[in-house]
Amino acid sequence: AEERRAAEEQARGARPNAGEPSESAASPAPEEPPDDFVCPITTEIMSDPVVAADGQSYERSAIERWLSTKSTSPLTSAELESKGLFPNHSLRRMIRLWQEQR
Repeated sequence: AEERRAAEEQARGARPNAGEPSESAASPAPEEPPDDFVCPITTEIMSDPVVAADGQSYERSAIERWLSTKSTSPLTSAELESKGLFPNHSLRRMIRLWQEQR
């Protein structure tokens, strides 16, 4: 019986209670969003992502506030060639799909 128990533990990776549901399975933690879905300024999931001249996506309202007083990248502090912002439609779609699937 002892040998059988040892063999079962080895098969389970020597994890105690490996065959039983864990507490985390009973109350799953909220799924973290992919990093690309999070605005580097607000650290929140973006709803209106735009691309700035540094190639990075930001929440529109956050980068507009930033650019109202600065002409640098929030991430690198490098001077931006332009203050133009362009909608990131594909990122917005991916964020919406991820939110619907949660």
